[in-house]
Amino acid sequence: MAYSRKVFSVGAFSLATAVAASLAACGGDDAATPSQSTTTTVPSTPANASAAEKCNALATMRIGAPDIGLSTSGAVVQSAQWIAADAAGNVNGEYCKVLGAIRPVDVTAPDINFQVNLPTSWNSKTLQMGGGGLDGTVVTGDGAFTAQPASVANAIRQGYVTYGSDSGHDASGGGAFALNDEALANFGRLQIKKTHDAVAAIVKARYGAAPARSYFVGGSQGGHEALIAAQFYPEDYDGVVAGYPAYNVTMMHVASNDFAKALYLNGGAGWISAAKMKTLFTAAMNACDTLDGVADGVVSNPNGAACTALTSKFVLTDVSNPLRCAGGTDTGDTCLSDAQIATVAHLNSRFNLGFTLPGGISSYGKWPILDGTTFTEQGFGSKPAYSTPPSGDAFQYTISDTTVRYIITRNLSIDSIQGFDPADWKNRITQVSDMLDASYVDLDAFRAKGGKVLMFHGTNDSSITPYNSIDYYTRLVQRYTQATADTFSRFYLIPGFGHGSGQFQSTVDWLAALDGWVVNGAAPAGLVATDGNKGASTTATNGRTRPVCVYGSYPKYTGPANPTQAQQNDAANFSCTATTS
Repeated sequence: MAYSRKVFSVGAFSLATAVAASLAACGGDDAATPSQSTTTTVPSTPANASAAEKCNALATMRIGAPDIGLSTSGAVVQSAQWIAADAAGNVNGEYCKVLGAIRPVDVTAPDINFQVNLPTSWNSKTLQMGGGGLDGTVVTGDGAFTAQPASVANAIRQGYVTYGSDSGHDASGGGAFALNDEALANFGRLQIKKTHDAVAAIVKARYGAAPARSYFVGGSQGGHEALIAAQFYPEDYDGVVAGYPAYNVTMMHVASNDFAKALYLNGGAGWISAAKMKTLFTAAMNACDTLDGVADGVVSNPNGAACTALTSKFVLTDVSNPLRCAGGTDTGDTCLSDAQIATVAHLNSRFNLGFTLPGGISSYGKWPILDGTTFTEQGFGSKPAYSTPPSGDAFQYTISDTTVRYIITRNLSIDSIQGFDPADWKNRITQVSDMLDASYVDLDAFRAKGGKVLMFHGTNDSSITPYNSIDYYTRLVQRYTQATADTFSRFYLIPGFGHGSGQFQSTVDWLAALDGWVVNGAAPAGLVATDGNKGASTTATNGRTRPVCVYGSYPKYTGPANPTQAQQNDAANFSCTATTS
C-alpha cells in the first residue's frame, strides 16, 4: 500500500476547525484572531552603518504573514541585542542576538518564540537546531550543536547564522499545550517551516541576501525535527543531521506505554530494580565486552552471533539461564525471578501495534536490554507500584502517560496503564501520527535537490531504542537500494553511546561532515568519535577515540596484543569490521 504525505495536514483537528471554534466561543467577532502583520517591514540603515547599528535596527522589524509559508498572523522581532566579541562569557565572536515571536491564527494558541544569531562575519549558511522531549523551551542556538566535540568551535563562531524555537508552547505547562489544536500542530511539524521562513526574512534584512546553504541538526526530538525538514520541507534545506531521532514519536510513546505495562501490571511483579538491572548489565558485559578484541566497557557488536549466543539465555525460565533465581521466585538482587525474566523477554521483543500508521509502520523495535545497556540514563523508577500522575516512575511510563492523556485521549483522568488500549483509539492514534510523525522514507524531493542526510544512534540508548533507527534506515535502503541510498545518506550505529551520554559519550563534528558533503561532494569518510565523558570514575578512558563505522560494521580492536590503556584509547588501533564476523 502506498502512503501519501499530507504536507500541511494536522489530521482531523485542522487549523480551520480550531479557528472556527475559537470564533464561535467569542461570539464570532474579530477579537478571536490576533492582529495580523500583512506586510514585512524591513528597517533601513545607512550604507555605511556598522554591524552594531544594523543589529539594533532589526528591533523594529515585522514579518508579514504572506512571507511565512504556512498559516500564521505574521511575526515580530521583540529585541535585537548586539553582542561584542569581548563580551563577558561570549565564545561566539561578534554577533547579533534577535528574539522574536510568530503569532498564531487562533487567539488561544501560544506564539512560537524563537532566537536567531547573526554573526558579523557570515559564511552564507544557516543552521537550525532542534529541541528535545516535548520541546517548550527556546532553542537559543548560541551553544553547542548535537554531539559537538569540545575542540570544535560553536557554529556561530564558524560563521553560521544559528536559530531555534520553543515549537510554539511553554514546557512549564507540561502536556497541556496539546489540548490546543494549533499548538499541537505546531509542535508536530509546522513550527519547523514557520520558524525557518521567519528567520529567512530576518537574514535577508540583515545581510541583503538569502543563505547559500541551509542545514538542520538535532538529537532525540531534534533528530525527529531534522527528518521532518528533509521529508516535508525539502525545498528549504540542503542537509540534515538526525541524532537518535524520535521520528515516529506517536508509535514510540505507545510502545513506551507497552514497556510500562510490562513493568507495572500484575502488581509490579515484573518490575526490575536498579540493583537487578545492574546484575543483568554485568552479565551482558561479562559475556560480550571482549568480543570486540578488548575489554573496554563497551559491547561493540551486540547482535553478533557470538554475543547473542550467550545473552539469549537470559530470557529463558529454566536452569540454562544463569541469572534465574532458584525456583523462579525472587530471592534477591543477584538474580531475576520468572516474572522479571518475562519482562526482559518482553522488552527484548518487537512491539506490534496491530494497525498501520502513516508512513507505513506498524511495529516498534526491541529495547537494548541485553546489549550492555545500563538503563540508568532514565531507569525503571524507584518502586514497583506506579503513581498517577507519574512521580519517581520509569521514564517510559512518564513520557507515554503524557502522550496518552493529553495528546491521544485528551482525557486527563485516564489511567494509562490499566485504562488505555491502543486498539480502542486506532483512529485518533492514526490522526496524531499524521500530525506528529516523520516515518516516511520517500526522500525523492530532498535527494533530487542534492540534499544529504546523516543519521546516528547509540547502541546503549534506553530512551529511544537504536532498533528504531535501524528500522528507518532498513526501510530507506529497501526503497532506494544500498547504492542509491549511499549517494545521499549515511547511518552510523555507535557502540556504548546512549541518549546523549553513555559508557562512550560520542562526540563527532557532524556539522563539518555534512557541510563537506553538501558543498564539496565529499561523502563522509574516516570519521572519528571522541568520548566526551569527564567523570572521575572514567578517568582512564576519558577522551578515548573510536572510528565511526557505517551501519553493518563495528569498531574492532586490531592493534598490538596485550594493549596498554593508551593503545586501547586510540582509534588508530580499531578497524570497522562487518557485524557478521
